[in-house]
Amino acid sequence: MFRSLRRTLGALCAAAAVLVLPLAGGAPSAAAAEAAAGAGYWHTNGRQILDANNQSVRIAGINWFGFETANHVPHGLWSRDYKSMIDQIRSLGYNTLRIPYSDDILKPGTMPDSLNFDGKNTDLRGLTSLQVLDKMVAHAGRSGLKIILDRHRPDSAGQSALWYTSTVPESTWIANLKALATRYKGDSTVIGIDLHNEPHDPACWGCGDTSKDWRLAAERAGNAVLAANPDLLVLVEGVQSYNGVSGWWGGNLMGVADHPVRLDVPNRLVYSAHDYATSVAQQSWFSDPNFPTNMPGVWDRYWGYIFKQNIAPVWVGEFGTTLQATVDQRWLAALVTYLRSTSTYGNDSFHWTFWSWNPNSGDTGGILKDDWQTVDTVKDGYLTSIKAPGFPPGGGSGDPGGPGDPGGGTPACAAVYTVSSDWGGGFNAEVKVTNSGTTALKSWKVTWTWSGSQKVTNMWNASYTQSGATVTATNAAHNGALAAGASATLGFGGTPGGGGVPSVSCTAT
Repeated sequence: MFRSLRRTLGALCAAAAVLVLPLAGGAPSAAAAEAAAGAGYWHTNGRQILDANNQSVRIAGINWFGFETANHVPHGLWSRDYKSMIDQIRSLGYNTLRIPYSDDILKPGTMPDSLNFDGKNTDLRGLTSLQVLDKMVAHAGRSGLKIILDRHRPDSAGQSALWYTSTVPESTWIANLKALATRYKGDSTVIGIDLHNEPHDPACWGCGDTSKDWRLAAERAGNAVLAANPDLLVLVEGVQSYNGVSGWWGGNLMGVADHPVRLDVPNRLVYSAHDYATSVAQQSWFSDPNFPTNMPGVWDRYWGYIFKQNIAPVWVGEFGTTLQATVDQRWLAALVTYLRSTSTYGNDSFHWTFWSWNPNSGDTGGILKDDWQTVDTVKDGYLTSIKAPGFPPGGGSGDPGGPGDPGGGTPACAAVYTVSSDWGGGFNAEVKVTNSGTTALKSWKVTWTWSGSQKVTNMWNASYTQSGATVTATNAAHNGALAAGASATLGFGGTPGGGGVPSVSCTAT
């Protein structure tokens, strides 16, 4: 509750600068998880989410907000380059981005505000907000992150209890959902759409009033999304109150037991709950004498039963806290335990995206500190046990960028060097490495030689050495293994600018 306050504070900052039901065969261990799990579009099977190869996956990610505010772009890009942000998210072990947006960004000509182009974000100059989102999706895919789009607000003015307002009718909501589903069709970086953020009173679940019944509205919108792209996951949040029992906005899924969401395409539905600590608002369970041992029972009642009864996957799309109060620290520790550690349960677990990456969320803070660079290692550390393996890069738009398989199953790779920005005194570039053979790669190494005096100043998604004008870059731990046709991208900054594009050789093992 009181969620509009948190979003308002975030926007102001921007403007200023239990039973366990195991599936047959038991839960896989993290060590047994396939490194390449996550390929293609995803679908559901009971309480699990499976990739295109029917391997189980776990969403273990983070929210990065801003598109839903008057900035019409993720916050923090006044300070850093979007690619370095995405790469840092990936390097910390998060595998999914939930990106909130408002319908404003789908209006023709909506432009982002508070973007820094001084050696940063130079490829975003002149782009609309929707085109910036395209760029983010493309780089996230190259980095091995999946994306869930979150219709967070009808417009940038604030949240709404219902999925429509007097100025943004249901027809606009559904048309825009269909437009996004169509826009990213074929790019499996975008795996799903969260239909509407935090429905709350007077929204109801199963009451039958089409002007208030969120379950019926979710069916209408979800089926429209699937008509546009039947491969997407449809993520449906709860409401605030059901049969007189109230909780967090979007966090009450008690009605699913009697009134499940019905979609035309099977195995696409994921239920989503939100849960918060006292830094957001007080709830009765925080003052229970048995706190925090009472919390698993609370979560079971509101949304956990859906997972435990094998009805559908459950994704905790938002949870967060400033961690300043002891009660909040105990709450987060209990919730992390409840969500099931990856080392014990593998991907047979609850899914989650933490709120938030941004430090300027007024009542939770973020994983980043106020400088938009330094990681809050204490907060991030709470999440370590529920982080999960990353996904293969490439999305749905891989470009081989080089010669084909030389034959005989010999490991082979090709590399393409691209300058993404050049401001004279320096430049940013990236090298895309593609497995051009038929044999999976264990590792790769690329080498190039500049004709001028360029030097690497920093590099991400690879380690490097430089001798004179020759640079050798070797894969990072998370992106060395590449299936046939898959790609990985390293990025780097260098100085001075004005250099040409060198030839790059690639060696694979």
